[in-house]
Amino acid sequence: MTKSKNTIFFAILSGIILGMGVFTFHYGEGDSYLLNKPEACANCHIMRSHLDAWHKSTHHRVATCNDCHAPHDSLLSKLYCKGRNGFFHSLAFTTGNFPEPLRITDYNRKITEDACRSCHADITYAIDVHPATHSEERLSCIRCHSSVGHPR
Repeated sequence: MTKSKNTIFFAILSGIILGMGVFTFHYGEGDSYLLNKPEACANCHIMRSHLDAWHKSTHHRVATCNDCHAPHDSLLSKLYCKGRNGFFHSLAFTTGNFPEPLRITDYNRKITEDACRSCHADITYAIDVHPATHSEERLSCIRCHSSVGHPR
């Protein structure tokens, strides 16, 4: 191929890839995930029960999905988390390769634990639920309070 044919080929290929990406983002209502509305989490039908459970929870008047499931330390880490989760959730739901019932990953469990401790710092420090040394495993909020955000 000549240089001009290569340029045209890569321009067309790039346009196809970009077009597919824009279509997929629009079809999957990707822009709704940039907001802080819990209804966006139920764009996938499998999440409907989680949204319904959140509406019945003790936290629904004070916390949205991002309050518990996205980092609080910086905008960059929050965006990374949302992008990472968005990619892996889309991949899992598109391929049908996910466990039922859904289970939280270790990465997201740590974020949720940190959110609990951030919002409830006055309690967690008062009753000293933090480990005495770095080698000790800290007590898990989710272990005892697994149904706080999503009652069963």
